[in-house]
Amino acid sequence: MAKPVLPDQALLRMPSFKAMRSFVAAARYRSFTQAADALCVTQAAISRQIRELELQLGSELFVRGGRELKLSAAGAALFDAAQVSFLNIFQATERIRREQTDPHSLTLCCSPALAALWLAPRLKALRAAHPGLDLQVITTQHAWDLEPGMEPDIFISKTLDLRPGYRRTRLFHEVVYPVCSPALLAAQPELGSLAGLRQAALLDLHPHGRAQLSEQVDWNVWFAFHGQGQQAPSRGAPPGLSSNDYPLLMQMALDGQGVALGWDHLVRHWLEQGRLVRPLREALTLSESVQYLIVREDKDHDPACRQVQAWLRAEFE
Repeated sequence: MAKPVLPDQALLRMPSFKAMRSFVAAARYRSFTQAADALCVTQAAISRQIRELELQLGSELFVRGGRELKLSAAGAALFDAAQVSFLNIFQATERIRREQTDPHSLTLCCSPALAALWLAPRLKALRAAHPGLDLQVITTQHAWDLEPGMEPDIFISKTLDLRPGYRRTRLFHEVVYPVCSPALLAAQPELGSLAGLRQAALLDLHPHGRAQLSEQVDWNVWFAFHGQGQQAPSRGAPPGLSSNDYPLLMQMALDGQGVALGWDHLVRHWLEQGRLVRPLREALTLSESVQYLIVREDKDHDPACRQVQAWLRAEFE
C-alpha cells in the first residue's frame, strides 16, 4: 500500500507565481503602469495581484504616496530573493527550450584551469571549424556539483564517479614538470639542476586549489619523487608564493616571477610558442591521474556533439 503523501507546507504557503511576477515587475520598474505594459496586462490587474500578495504576507511591500513608487523594507527583501529565483527559472526554461529547438546548441563543462589555459586559446579554431555551433562553457571544480537541472552534454574531468546517462572514454594521463620564462632561466642558469631549482622562487598551488589539477602534487611531492626530500630552501633563497588560482601562478611564471609546476596539457602551447621553457628535463608522470571525456548517452547521434567530441580528441592527441 502506498504511503500517503503529507501536504507540502512550503508549497502550500508559497504565493502564486502570477502575483510574484506582478510584484517583481512593479519593483523593477518602480511603476504599476510600466509593469502592466511589460507584462501585457492592465494596471488594475497589477494592483490587484500585489494587494492580494500583501494581504497574504501581512505586510506592505510598497511605500505608497508621492510620485515615485518605493519599496518598503519587506518589499526590498522579497525583491532581492525573488529576482534571483526568477532569473534561475528563466535560465532553466531557456536551456530546455534551446535543447528542443536548436540542435547545434551544446554545453561543455570543465575545470576553470582547463577552460582558461587549454580551451580558451583553441576556441577560435573550434568556432571557425563549426561556425553554426552554439557553445556554452560551464566551469566548475567538481564535475557533478552543479545546480539542479544543469545537465551538460560533455564533461572533461578526472572524476571517477559516473552519473547515470553518461559514458566516458579516456583522453590522457597527466605529466607535470617545472616551467619558467626564458628570461628567468637566462638570468639564473642554475635552475637547470635539481639543487639549483630548490633555491628558486617557487610558485606553488595551494591545497585549496589542487582539485583543479592533481590534488596530490605540489613542490614537496615533486622534489620527493626525484629523491630530493622535503622542500627546504636554504637561507637566501627568494620567497615563493602559494595560491589556489592556477592561472594566476602561470601568469606569474610567464612574467618571470618564479618557477611553477606545469601540467603538460595546460602549458604545452606556451612551450611551443617559446613563452615558457623547461629549465630541466625531469618530469613526474601520473599514470593513475586520468582525464576523461564524459558524454551524455542521449547525444550519441547528435551531429554537433559528435563534431565537438572528435575535435576534442584530436586536440588532446
